Order: sequence, then structure tokens, then C-alpha cells
Amino acid sequence: AYLVREGYRSHKLKPYRKAAQAEQKLEKANVNALYQKSLRENPQFASNPLSRWQQKQSIKKQYAVAKRTGQTAGNTAQAASKTGKAARTVKEKAQQAGAFVMRHKKGFLIAGVLFLIACMLMNTMSSCSMMAQSIGSVISGTTYPSDDPEMLAVEADYADREARLQEKIDNIESSHPGYDEYRYNLDMIGHDPHELAAVLSAVLQGYTRHSAQAELSRVFDAQYQLTLREEIQIRTYTDEDGDEHEYEYRILHVTLTSRSIASLAPELLTPEQMEMYQVYRQTMGNKPLLFGGGSPDTGVSEDLTGVEFINGSRPGNPQLVELAKSQVGNVGGQPYWSWYGFDSRVEWCACFVSWCYGQSGRTEPRFAGCQSQGVPWFQSHGQWGARGYENIAPGDAIFFDWDLDGSADHVGIVVGTDGSRVYTVEGNSGDACKIKSYDLNYQSIKGYGLMNW
Repeated sequence: AYLVREGYRSHKLKPYRKAAQAEQKLEKANVNALYQKSLRENPQFASNPLSRWQQKQSIKKQYAVAKRTGQTAGNTAQAASKTGKAARTVKEKAQQAGAFVMRHKKGFLIAGVLFLIACMLMNTMSSCSMMAQSIGSVISGTTYPSDDPEMLAVEADYADREARLQEKIDNIESSHPGYDEYRYNLDMIGHDPHELAAVLSAVLQGYTRHSAQAELSRVFDAQYQLTLREEIQIRTYTDEDGDEHEYEYRILHVTLTSRSIASLAPELLTPEQMEMYQVYRQTMGNKPLLFGGGSPDTGVSEDLTGVEFINGSRPGNPQLVELAKSQVGNVGGQPYWSWYGFDSRVEWCACFVSWCYGQSGRTEPRFAGCQSQGVPWFQSHGQWGARGYENIAPGDAIFFDWDLDGSADHVGIVVGTDGSRVYTVEGNSGDACKIKSYDLNYQSIKGYGLMNW
């Protein structure tokens, strides 16, 4: 029973890790990187197949031992940290510092594992300092090499291209008038920001908004194909005298085909770039919350029993809130990110909010990125209230900035307020749908997207 509890707790503390298969691939990539480095620095290992095999097996065993050591130390530190969180207000303040570690924890864990390997291999390699340098290069290769503001700007540019594509489709009938019928066959518009960042990082390494534009165009043109095809049918009609007449019936076929960036990666990248792309995807560049990934909260869903909500002048949408509450307990978010159009798991807090709005008959707002899409939509429509806004209503969106860097990291739906706390339903809160609450002045609340029902 103890092992079951510990295994469950370990899972809850890693909401952003990939499936076991993906983690095994990452470990294999790290072992291979160390092995290739050892061969370059110690060519005697490459003298024959047997010595190469023996060296690689040695690295694998020592990697496994080091990983177990690093994980044990990590679990001990996490358990010690947990004992100090007794009050909700204390937890909320500690969450800001914890979020930074959560954003980079894979890089920290890998760094610790590889450093232990370095020390184990001291006697078989030239020196510990040389190995430390090689480990540093491996770690840097798992982290996005670009500055966060530049990456967010590039993500916003790509989202803007998608918005303009959607606008073009929406206006087809006014830009191409005169047809008797318009037939639409449209795939979804949307992308996983981490897939885009992984491709750009693999191709360009460190990039800026300016330097990424050509590659953005290449990826966008590969992902989306919009075609317009005219069809003219010869039809007949019978007039009042019983005579038949032919006429042209003009149809415009509008077709949008789209593919996920992940499916395009093997076509866009060289084999060497593809290896780097896979590492970035598996680690999320050690920045899982960069594009509005979710909440690192590992606590349980809260109970609303006894909470007395104070109604403001805005009625909101209680029916939508009940729908959102009915989803509490979902883990993994598959119904929401698949509804949005993704074919594999993404950081799905925004997909959950968009799904709730969609189920209530709203086509907008629809967003997968908090900072790049969600916040701009509300602000551009004049539907934004900063932290401290006093007239929030059920169904409003609530955005969070965990590390206080000015960018929204997470979004949920407002249930209501009791005058001192705001209660929410959130997707991707520790990879699950939960009910949470925060002090109205909690500084990680970035603001509210105000829904006009």
C-alpha cells in the first residue's frame, strides 16, 4: 500500500511529464549523448565492437543508478517541503516560488542525474571537469535556447497568422461573390505551441522574432493548405409553358487541410534536427508553462459546501458553471484538447475553458494559449478586468501569472466570490479538473476575461 501511495504521489508531483515511453526515449538520448562524447574523448573505446558495447552498458547501468539516486533525493526534498504548507494563504505565497521550479524541474533533475554519472565515470574518462563540461552541453540541449519574450512574440505571430487565415475563410462569400452555393470542407485551425517552439529551436537554435519569420512561413505553409475550386453544373428548369431551359449553377468549393506540426516535423527537419526536436518535445524545453501550460497545484479539489456567494450586477452564466463543475475529476484533458483539434495531449487549461464556452453555444472566445491568444482576445474586445475587479460573475475567465513575469500561465472559469475569495473551476490543475479558491488580492491573479452573456 505504501508503494502504491508513493507511486500515486510521484505522479501527482509530475503533471507535465510525458508517458513512460517518452521518458525512456529521453533517457536513451541522454545515454547516447554521453556515449558519443566518451568515444570522442576516449577513442580507445571505439577499437572494437565488444569494447564499445561494454562501455555503453556501463554508462546505462550508471545512468540508472544515478537516476534512482536523483529521484530519491528529489522525493525527500519534496516531502520535506510539503510539511510546511499548513494554511491556504501560506500555500498561495509558496506557489509562486514553486512554479519556477516546476517550470524547470526536468532540466534540474537531468542535470543532477548527469552530474552523478560524471562522478561515477571519473576513473574511466579523462577528468571530472571535462565531463562536467560535456554534461553542461547535454543539459543546454534540452532547454529552449531562446529568450522567453522572443519566444512568446513568435508564438503570437504564428497565432496571428492563424487568426488571419480564419478571417479569410469567414469572408470567402464577400470576397468571392456571385456563386449559387458555397461548400466548405475545413480542418481545424490550431497548433501546439511547444511543437512549434521545438521545430524552431531545432532549426534555428536561439531565435528572435525577426530571425524566425522565414521559418514561421515555411512551417505555416506546410501546416495549412487553403484551396478554392469552382464547379459549374449545367442544370435545367421548366418554365410556365412547360419548356425546359439550361442554366449554369456555380459552386465554390472551399477546402482547408491542416496537419499537426508534429506530423510535419520529419518532413521539415534533417535527421540531426529531428533528434533535437524530439528532445525538446519530451522536455518541453524545460519550460512547460511558458505558453500558458496550466497549474502546478497538486492539492485536491475543494468543497463548495457552505460557501455563500455574493452576486454582483452582472448575472454571468450559472448554467455554464454547472457544466464546468460536472467535469471535476477528469484527468489528462483528452475530451477538451481533442475537441479543440489536437491529436495528442497539450497543456489544456485554455482548451477546457474554450470547450465550456463552446458547449454553451459560444464560438468565441476560442483559444489554446493564455497569453498569446486568450488575454489579447478579451482586451481587444473591451472585456477585461484587472486583479481587484469587483464585479466578476459566474462564467468569467480568470487568468494567472504564477511567476509574475507579466505573461499569463493558466486560465480557469469563475464560479463566484464570497467577498474575500474567488472560487474557480480549472482544467489542467495538476493535470486534472478541480475546484480551487484564492484570495481576491492574490498577486498571481493577472486579471479576468469578462463574458457578456
